[in-house]
Amino acid sequence: MVACFSFLFPLAPFFVTLLFLILFLEQISYLRKKRNVPGPNIVLPFLGNAISLVAKPTRFWEVQADLATSLGFSVNYIIGRFIVFIRSTELSHYIFANVRPDAFLLVGHPFGKKLFGEHNMIYMFGQDHKDLRRQIAPNFTPRALSTYTALQQIIILQHLKSWERLSSESPGKPISLRLLARDMNLETSQTVFVGRYLSREARDKFRDDYNLFNTGLMKLPFDLPGFAFRNARLAVERLVETLSDCATQSKKRMSEGDEPSCLIDFWMQETAREIAESKTAPPRSSDVEIGSYLFDFLFAAQDASTSSLLWAVTLLDSHPDVLRRVREEVSRIWSPESDALISAEQLREMKYTQAVARE
Repeated sequence: MVACFSFLFPLAPFFVTLLFLILFLEQISYLRKKRNVPGPNIVLPFLGNAISLVAKPTRFWEVQADLATSLGFSVNYIIGRFIVFIRSTELSHYIFANVRPDAFLLVGHPFGKKLFGEHNMIYMFGQDHKDLRRQIAPNFTPRALSTYTALQQIIILQHLKSWERLSSESPGKPISLRLLARDMNLETSQTVFVGRYLSREARDKFRDDYNLFNTGLMKLPFDLPGFAFRNARLAVERLVETLSDCATQSKKRMSEGDEPSCLIDFWMQETAREIAESKTAPPRSSDVEIGSYLFDFLFAAQDASTSSLLWAVTLLDSHPDVLRRVREEVSRIWSPESDALISAEQLREMKYTQAVARE
């Protein structure tokens, strides 16, 4: 065996030199892009700062945000990719306003295409994206939005009552809201998007798979058995399969003329109408594709909403005068003891509460 590789020994210095040359050129490339912009001056070969991102993600982004204080943005290097972190609101608006495909490409996640699957809205641009937006427009009519509002309130009230029970069982003991708010948002999203088509057992499996997906998002992208990234990718496949089955059931009900009761129903009602009129299914309307897009909706609605809700609770707690005004405005329209739900018209009357939510 030694004899087989003995001819390589004289080449070892060349391989070592070549390796160091590649690493040196990688550093030079990073520094040329970085220039005088705030960011780390030296990065690990290939991995960059991926280890610190995975080990302490919150601390990683806090440091990145601190670096961006002066210019409104900072840079870093993660797994072979040069990244720019934008802190300035004005600069963010300027970037997102430039929607030309050759000028701006939303990545979402460095390995998102592998994680989210073949069909997803995150990586769709140009005419395909415009056509899909036209197809989902019926999901956001005033009638559809009022349906979602009622569904959301019913679930939110159930969770708030359970939080109140938890608090009364341990008076004076603080309760961590992060996971509670996340569970509430997940059930709200599931019900608004696919309503009756998810059984209780399916919802429990859905929650477990979504947790696997969420964990894998922040792990190194090793697609091997036992690694979090592989578990997340397989979880997404199961989630899309479940949502695809929901699309199948909804398409059948809407083609039979039933009234829509959730987002997928409003979507499939229009799809069924187009199929009936043209005798052919519109583009991007297969059950698997729709299941994938529903997962994108769920992903977009879940974490952002949970984070926003937790910040809202924290800020209201630290601004009792604002909380008092919100409570006064809500109490003029609605009482927790009533069985009535707040209507869309009443929501529009709550100007101060809307301003607080936007803030």
